[in-house]
Amino acid sequence: MTELVTETRNGTLWVSFNRPEARNALTFGMYEGLAELCQSVPTDGSVRAVVIKGNGGKAFAAGTDMTQFRAFETAEDARRYEGRIEAVLTAVETCPLPTIAAIHGACTGGGASIAAVCDLRITSASLKFGFPIARTLGNCLAAANLARLSALMGAGRVREMLFTARLMGAEEALSVGLVSEVLEDEAAVLARAEELAAQVGGMAPLTLRATKEAMRRLQAVQSAEDGDLIEMCYMSADFREGMEAFLGKRKPNWSGT
Repeated sequence: MTELVTETRNGTLWVSFNRPEARNALTFGMYEGLAELCQSVPTDGSVRAVVIKGNGGKAFAAGTDMTQFRAFETAEDARRYEGRIEAVLTAVETCPLPTIAAIHGACTGGGASIAAVCDLRITSASLKFGFPIARTLGNCLAAANLARLSALMGAGRVREMLFTARLMGAEEALSVGLVSEVLEDEAAVLARAEELAAQVGGMAPLTLRATKEAMRRLQAVQSAEDGDLIEMCYMSADFREGMEAFLGKRKPNWSGT
């Protein structure tokens, strides 16, 4: 699969989003390929860590490829989409090996969600992180994803970012604990990711695995039913307008319906 490139080097599995012409916008195939990789990584010691990155020098991943939303017609389409995304995020979150997001450039929408469920995140100074959906598309984040983000950087900041549709830069991301390190450029990020993978890959694997799962269970306590909210947004005239406006490179005209 050329849109998702993998390489195993010195005990680290490198997974690269590879649609640079689209700023690594994620297709359903890329989402599901990532989930499969995270679920099937060997635990026999041949691989000790996973690094996820984006190719092309401009983006980690700029969200879901919006052309795929044109096929949405029913409420079930919307629920099924959010269910698929949740399954992918859970697969990354429960990967038995340490996961590191090596971020350079844009990290938005689905890309930001994937980075947020990795165990560690490092970035270059060019980071632009967020979910500008209130400005661009008019959909919503699932409740489980909101809970993850709130646990990571605080509910107030998550609400403010979503309401203003702004993107967070590298220094703010460091100050709120979203990332652990800010490096000068992409080359420095990749070099540090290699070092970090070797470091955490040398730790007791069961300790790391137990820590990951315990923290996931704590976060999962905040689960909530959100199907009605997903339907409200994805089945709205505003969602259709936002999608077509984005693809047509114009400003959407929101109606609240």
